[in-house]
Amino acid sequence: MGTRKLSLVGSHEIRVRLGWLSRQRVYQITSRADFPRPVAELGQGKIWLAADIEAWCAQREAARARQRKRT
Repeated sequence: MGTRKLSLVGSHEIRVRLGWLSRQRVYQITSRADFPRPVAELGQGKIWLAADIEAWCAQREAARARQRKRT
């Protein structure tokens, strides 16, 4: 039986992925209802599955692309 390696990210990695937003803005985004739920809350902050964050970013980028086509 194979093992699966999980890739986890914290708020700093999300901040980098979203274009170096402020910590406050990242907190606002990660608190939204449509943002993936964290897999754990550690003493130093929440962590998420990298795949969940990438899927959320892809959805967001696709929605923006559709919106640009309409205008």
